[in-house]
Amino acid sequence: MSRRPLRLATQTMLLQVVVVAIVAAAGFTLAVLLLRHEIEQQYEQRALAVARSVAQEPGLGDQVRTGRPDVNGPVQAYAERVRAANKALFVVITDADGIRFSHKEPDRIGQRVSTDPTGPLQGSEEVNIERGTLGLSARGKVPLRDSTGAIVGEVSVGIHADRIGDRLDQILPWAIGFTILSLAVGIGGAALLAVRLKRRTFGLEPADLADLVREQVAVLEGVRDGVLAVDVAGRVGVCTEQAAKLLTQPVTPGSPATDEIRALLEDRSSLTSGLRMLGERVVVVTRRPVQRGGQDLGTVLTLRDHTNLDDMARELEATRALTDALRAQAHEHTNRLHALDGLLQLGEVERARAYMRELSATAAAGAPPGEVGDPYLDGLLAAKSAVASEAGVSLRLGEDTWIPGRLTSPLDVVTVLGNLVDNAIRAAATGVRQPGWVEVSLLAHDGDLHVYVADSGDGVTLSDPFLPGASTKDSPGSGLGLALARRTARHHGGDVRLGPPGETGGAVFVAELPGVLSPAAALAWEAQ
Repeated sequence: MSRRPLRLATQTMLLQVVVVAIVAAAGFTLAVLLLRHEIEQQYEQRALAVARSVAQEPGLGDQVRTGRPDVNGPVQAYAERVRAANKALFVVITDADGIRFSHKEPDRIGQRVSTDPTGPLQGSEEVNIERGTLGLSARGKVPLRDSTGAIVGEVSVGIHADRIGDRLDQILPWAIGFTILSLAVGIGGAALLAVRLKRRTFGLEPADLADLVREQVAVLEGVRDGVLAVDVAGRVGVCTEQAAKLLTQPVTPGSPATDEIRALLEDRSSLTSGLRMLGERVVVVTRRPVQRGGQDLGTVLTLRDHTNLDDMARELEATRALTDALRAQAHEHTNRLHALDGLLQLGEVERARAYMRELSATAAAGAPPGEVGDPYLDGLLAAKSAVASEAGVSLRLGEDTWIPGRLTSPLDVVTVLGNLVDNAIRAAATGVRQPGWVEVSLLAHDGDLHVYVADSGDGVTLSDPFLPGASTKDSPGSGLGLALARRTARHHGGDVRLGPPGETGGAVFVAELPGVLSPAAALAWEAQ
C-alpha cells in the first residue's frame, strides 16, 4: 500500500519549520562563538591591565635586577597579594633570563617559565589564551623595567579559563531562551502561512491546480466563442485564440486593452448578444462585469463570429425578394387573365380584343412603372413595397432611375439597398408627416451604381448613424443595418454616406457601388 503524499500546506509548514530550526541553530552557535570571543577578549584585557599595574610598582624592577629568587622574598609576597586581590590564576614575575621570582606554587620559584618570554623582554606587550603549568588561561604579559627604564624582566598575569566558562554559562540561558522564542514564532508563522495558503488554494493540491488550469484552458479553447477578460486597470487577463482571431488589433495576456477592446467595453455594463463590427466581421458580443464581495474585478467579453450567418441572411433576403417579385407578377398575370376571361364569357369580344391590344402595347412599351429591369432589384423593390404598404408607407421610384445593365454582385447590392430602404421605411412610418413615403433612385454610370434613398421621416438624430450598434429603436445597441451597408459598399471601393436633408426635412442616404453592373452592350447581346 503506497503512502499518501503530504499535502502542500503540510509540506510548506514542515519546510519552513526545518528552515527556521536550522537558522535558529546557526544563529545560536554564532552567538555563542561571538560571546565566547568577546569574553575571552575581556579577560585578556583584564589580565593585561593587572600586569601593567604590577609592572609599574615602584622599586619592583630594581628588586628583580639586584635580588635573587626567594620563596619568602618581597617580590613573591607582593605578587601573591595582587593575585589574591584580583582573583587571578597566577601573577608571575621573572628576570631577564625568564627565571621566576614569584609563582602560585612556591616550588616553581627559581625555575624558568614554561612559555616563551621573548616578546615582553624585547619591549612588547602580549595577550593570548595559552596553556601553561597551571592549565589554560587568559594571559597578559608586559615588560618589567627598573628605575633607569631598562628591561629587567617580565610580568605575566593569568586568569583561569574556567572563569571564562562561568561567565559564558551566565549568558547562555538568555541566548537559549531567545532562540527557543524565535523558533516558536517561526513555527507559528509557518502554521499561519500554511492555513492561509490552504484557504487561498481552496484546499487544492499543486496537481489539482495544474489539472484545473489545463481543464480551464481546454474548455476556453474548445468553445466556439472567443473569451476576453479585462481587469479594472484596463489590462487584458485572458484572450483565447478564437478571440484573438476576431480582433483586428494584436492582443496578448497582460497587455493594455486596445482601442478596439475599449470600444467593446463601453461603460462596462451588462450586454447580451449585441452586434458589433470588427473589421470585416460581424460579431455578437456578450459583456458581463465581474464582482466579488462588492468589489469590481473587471469585465468578461464573449465574442461570436456572426459573419457567415449574416452572409446567409443576405442571400436569403435576395432569394425572398425574387420570390416575392415572382409571386407579385404571377398574381398580376392571374388578375389580367381573370379580367380577359370575364369579358369573353360575357361575349364582349371587341372589348376583350381592345384589352389584349392594351396589354400588348404596355408590354411593348417596356417595363411597367416601378420596375427597373434587373430581376434582383425588381424583386427587392417589390418585396420592400409590400413591407412599406403594411407600415402605411408608400415606396416609389425616382423619375431619374436608369439601369441599363444587370447586377454582377446582386447579394452585395441587395444588402446595401435593402438596409437603406428598411431604415427609410422605419423613419417614414414613425415620422410626424403622414402618410409617409420613401423614394428610391437608381442611376448607372459605366458599371457603377449610384443609389439615393430619401424618406419623409424626421431626419437623423444620431451623431453617427453608421456606428455599429447605433439605433433609435427600443433596444439601443442592436442597430447594424447602416454599418453593414457601409462595410459592403467599401468592400467594393465605394461608400455610404448621409446626404443633405431633403426639402421635407427627411433623411437622404447616398450609396456608391463601383463595378456592380454589367455593361448595357452585354445585356443587349444576351437578348439576341
